[in-house]
Order: sequence, then C-alpha cells, then structure tokens
Amino acid sequence: MAEEALVVVDVQNDFCPGGALAVEAGDEVVPVINRLIQRFDHVILTQDWHPAGHSSFASSHPGRRPFETVEMPYGPQTLWPDHCVQGTPGAAFHAQLEWTRAELVIRKGFRRAIDSYSAFFENDHRTPTGLTGYLRERGIAKVTLAGLATDFCVGFSALDARRQGFEATVVLEGCRGIDIDGSLDAMMQRMREAGVVLA
Repeated sequence: MAEEALVVVDVQNDFCPGGALAVEAGDEVVPVINRLIQRFDHVILTQDWHPAGHSSFASSHPGRRPFETVEMPYGPQTLWPDHCVQGTPGAAFHAQLEWTRAELVIRKGFRRAIDSYSAFFENDHRTPTGLTGYLRERGIAKVTLAGLATDFCVGFSALDARRQGFEATVVLEGCRGIDIDGSLDAMMQRMREAGVVLA
C-alpha cells in the first residue's frame, strides 16, 4: 500500500445532514471512510475553505439563487448556498471522521474569485493545489477517493488524478451525490471514460 494514497474529499459538516449544503445521507460515508483510513499508509484530506462572500455563493450575485449557473472568467459556475466558510463549524470535519491519521490536508476554494472542486486544480483547471507534486515526491502512483459529493468534488478529483497520470479508484460506498439535473449519471460516465475504476 506504500505507493497508494487515500484521498478523503470534503467530509465536512456543511455537506452532511443539517449543514448549509447538505448531501442526502452524506454522513453515511463516515464509517465507510473510517474503515478505509485504517487500511492505507497514506491518507490525504481535502477541506472546502471559502472566505465569506466567495464568488461561488449565490448570495454574492444579487437576484441569483442557489443551483443556478453563471458564467465566470474560467467558465460556467454553479452557484451554491454559503457553505464551508473559513473557521466556522460548518467547515469543520464531521465529528466522527477519524481524520487525525491524515498526513496532509489540502484546503481548496480559499481564493475569493474562483471555486475549486478538484483536489488537484482550481476550477480554471490550471491553478494547482500542489497535490500532484506531493504525490509524485512521495512515490505514490495510485489514489483511492471517497467523500462528498460524487458528482462534483469527488468526480472532478478523480478525473484530474487520471489527467495527471495517476491510477484512480472511487469507492462508491464511501460517496454520496448531489445530482443536479442528471449531474450524477453524467459524472459516472465521464469517470468511466477517463479510466477511473468505480468500485
């Protein structure tokens, strides 16, 4: 397992039931991910970490509502309810997540003008988070991903892992999706076509 890493994506309070952007049954991934954490030598977490007033928040666009799409300089952007604001309880990891074994926490979405779904790149698909370099320096060639949500942050992370030359597996039992207008089926198809193993 030394050449493999587990990437746990955004298992934060705001994405779990009762949170600002709750994924249905999102908390059900926690025991699955905790079992995975015990199996891997390398564990990496991502944490959505938005400043207040982030450009992806519907509240930052007068007259716009959550889940509408707007055009940003880097392309189409889904607007979200305010969520995972830096330092708030909603941005914290789920209380039952056994995250202390993580050797790295990648914070994303902290640039006010650009959102970040992927663990590897901001939504312009050019600005790196540094995860690629970290994995390569550690000699890690394979990543297994789980977390929230399948059709956004998990899916885009898996696609970018393949684009960066890593083997990628998504543990579907450890994920839950949002599914906006068929986004879940579309992402599952994109992952399959990119060579992501759906386990």
